[in-house]
Amino acid sequence: MSDATPARPVVRAIGPGDLNEALSKGWSDFRRAPLWGLFFGGFYVVAGLIMAVVVWLTGQVYWLAILVFGFPLIGSFAAVGLYEVSHRLSLGQPLDRGILSVIWAQKDRQLPWLCAIIIFIFLFWSFIGHMIFALFLGLTTMVNISTSYEVFLTTNGLAMLGFGSLVGAALAGVIFAITVVGLPLLVDREIDFVTAMLLSIEAARRSPFTMARWAVTIVIMVMIAMVPAFLGLLVVLPILGHATWHLYKRTLQ
Repeated sequence: MSDATPARPVVRAIGPGDLNEALSKGWSDFRRAPLWGLFFGGFYVVAGLIMAVVVWLTGQVYWLAILVFGFPLIGSFAAVGLYEVSHRLSLGQPLDRGILSVIWAQKDRQLPWLCAIIIFIFLFWSFIGHMIFALFLGLTTMVNISTSYEVFLTTNGLAMLGFGSLVGAALAGVIFAITVVGLPLLVDREIDFVTAMLLSIEAARRSPFTMARWAVTIVIMVMIAMVPAFLGLLVVLPILGHATWHLYKRTLQ
């Protein structure tokens, strides 16, 4: 669905009304194409369950907290296919297997570069999260971290959770700023990934309060969706993915 128009998109300021409209259209797109939404959301449900099982079996439960907080950082990957679904719905085009072909074709464009940056930040967060745990609780006496949950309620435990949350929020903010418009832009148009990231940052800068509200909305919805064994992501991720596409269309002209 690439648009070969070389003109640099114009970023416009958006408000709460645009955000509400995007969410409404996101819900509408999910209802119109539920199977595609469940298909893409299902990948993350399975990935989340595998991640949780592996961490639990190895007994390194503290890694689960690190990965859970970092999980939303890479949730934007699922949205790539959802962007194409929303695009086709808006044009009245058929929702066939061509959607998968569009996704596969992204490997030869600029999208993988942005994806690589997202993965790098996620891995960096995993490393930093482990360091934060070791810094605050590394010398704490515990028989088994899997059963010593009370350690997180100690002074060091609470300090670790607070500091780790601030670091995680900062990294999540970086990911959000470069992808909220940058990711759908790369899928929609032929443009280099650096320009896409800069336009995305500009969009966040021009509408800081609306974008901050959108970021908080994403975090809250994803975290709640992850509570029932990640199953809520089957619905939440498609809605957010579709909504992001519509927000992108309202932000760039």
